[in-house]
Amino acid sequence: MKIRPRRSVLYMPGSNARALEKAATLPADALILDLEDAVAPDAKGLARTQVCAAVKDRRFGKREIVIRINGLDTDWGHDDMAAAAEAGPDAILVPKVNDLVDVEHAEQHMGEARAALWLMIETPQAIFHANEIAGAGGRLACLVMGTNDLVKELRAQHTPGREALLASLNLAVLAARAHGLTVIDGVYNEIADTAGFEAVCRQGRAMGFDGKTLIHPSQIEGANRIFAPDPGEIARARAILAAFEKPENKGKGAIALDGRMVELLHAEIAKQTVALADAIEALGAA
Repeated sequence: MKIRPRRSVLYMPGSNARALEKAATLPADALILDLEDAVAPDAKGLARTQVCAAVKDRRFGKREIVIRINGLDTDWGHDDMAAAAEAGPDAILVPKVNDLVDVEHAEQHMGEARAALWLMIETPQAIFHANEIAGAGGRLACLVMGTNDLVKELRAQHTPGREALLASLNLAVLAARAHGLTVIDGVYNEIADTAGFEAVCRQGRAMGFDGKTLIHPSQIEGANRIFAPDPGEIARARAILAAFEKPENKGKGAIALDGRMVELLHAEIAKQTVALADAIEALGAA
C-alpha cells in the first residue's frame, strides 16, 4: 500500500523570494507555492517567474511541490497554467472550482503536463457538487478546503468549533473518500494561538482529513504530530496484522486479540496506519 504523507501542507507566497528559499529547509510534507491569494495583482508576473524557476531547480528535496495558479477566469490564470505545466511540479492546484465543467476545463488546459490535479473546494456551489467534482477522475488526486472563502461566501463567522463549516467539511470528506482522493483541511488564521490550532487539527483528523493547510512554519510541527499515527496506534496496527498472519487465523473474518474482537476491517485500517507510518519515516529520512 503506497501512501504519500500530506499532514502539513504549507502555503508559501510566490512573490517572496526569501520565503521560497526558506521553504527548502522546512519539514512540511508538502508546499503550495502560491500565485493566487498571497500575491498582489502587480506582483503576479514576478511570482509566476520565481515559482516556476524554483520548481525547475528541484530545490525542495523529497517534499511534495504544488503550484496554486490563479483562477482560469482571471487575467493570469491561463498563463499561470501554461507556466506551471511546463515547470513540472508534483501537482497544480486550481482555485474556485464550482462544478464538473470547471474540472474538465482545468484538465484541458493542463495539456500534456505530468502533474496531478488538485482542486480548491471553497464555494457553496463546490460543496453542492462535491461528489461529481471528486468523481471527475483523470489526474485528480486531492481536494483542498478553502475555509476562509467558504466563511465569506456563507456570510458566517469563524468560531472555535467551526460550526458554520461542519456540514461542508463533512460533505467534502465523504466525496473524497467515495472516489479514493486525499482531502486536506483548511487553514487556521490565528498564528499565535497554538492551543486553538491543535484543537482544530484534532477535529480535522477525527473528521477524516489527511492533513491541514498551513499559513506559517510554526504550525508545521503540530500538524505533523497530530495527523500522524502515534506509537501506540502503530504498535496496535502491527499486532493486528501479525495476528491475522498466524496460520490458525488464515481465512478468518474475525479473531480475538488481547480480549477484543478484531475483524478484517480493522486489519485494513491497520494496513493504512502502518503504510502511513512507514511513509512518514521514509520522508523524514530523506
